[in-house]
Amino acid sequence: MAPRQQERLRAVTAAERAALVRVQQATSGRHDAVQRATALLAVAAGASFAAAARVAGYAGGSSVHALVKRFNTRGLGALTIAPGRGPKPTYDAATRAQVVALAQRPPDRKRDGTATWSLSTLARAVQREVCPAPKTRTIAQILRDAGSSYQKTRTWCPTGTAERQRKDGVVRVVDPLTEEKRGASRKPIGSVRRLV
Repeated sequence: MAPRQQERLRAVTAAERAALVRVQQATSGRHDAVQRATALLAVAAGASFAAAARVAGYAGGSSVHALVKRFNTRGLGALTIAPGRGPKPTYDAATRAQVVALAQRPPDRKRDGTATWSLSTLARAVQREVCPAPKTRTIAQILRDAGSSYQKTRTWCPTGTAERQRKDGVVRVVDPLTEEKRGASRKPIGSVRRLV
């Protein structure tokens, strides 16, 4: 049962009414904002909380009652989501900067065990150097938030070169036929069947 209408909607100004109508009629607006604007316009037109809830698609009049209270105190700010909603960021700005810096440097072959970063090897390096329990999804999100995509910041080996371990140390080997091989590999690679 809907609560008794003890809370009355304050007088809605012409500018607020126009803004509510604009939000309600927006085709690309957020559904929850459209729903709130519809309920407020219904109450402003004289509908009860229960009737406004039915028009707006709420389960009951108590939602409209809370919305009217918020509108009376915050005005059009009641249409937006209340602050504090959603997941909290796990890492602070300093930790995020350390993760981005770690992803932008080339990996140490002995310590990291690789010549290029993958998300799993980057996660192990972050676990060792920055924070105890990173998730690969979170690392990818940190890199995206920093304005770089994961593929662009990855340290790739240049095509036609490779680093090989020799007795004298690590040696860079260059393939002189790189351009010829690259020209032949423009077709997509797939399984080839022989017809007999």
